[in-house]
Amino acid sequence: MAIIVPFPTIRRRAFIERQAHRASCLSPESGEKHIRRQLDIQSETMARKGIHAAQIEHERITLEAAIRAELVRARLFPTGAA
Repeated sequence: MAIIVPFPTIRRRAFIERQAHRASCLSPESGEKHIRRQLDIQSETMARKGIHAAQIEHERITLEAAIRAELVRARLFPTGAA
């Protein structure tokens, strides 16, 4: 059986920025639900592709950290700020 290694989710910059932006446009509760749902979707997709559960958990953690870091970065350095 072949080992499937996912493309590191932390490298998916556009996806991370998009999810952070969408979450920031929602109420805190809805934004949190949005992030959790997106993490669930990514985890389910990796599982369907046959990626090992430990690797999925690692990718989920790094993806969540990247989205939350982008939320903070966007608040500290808003677009158009000079």
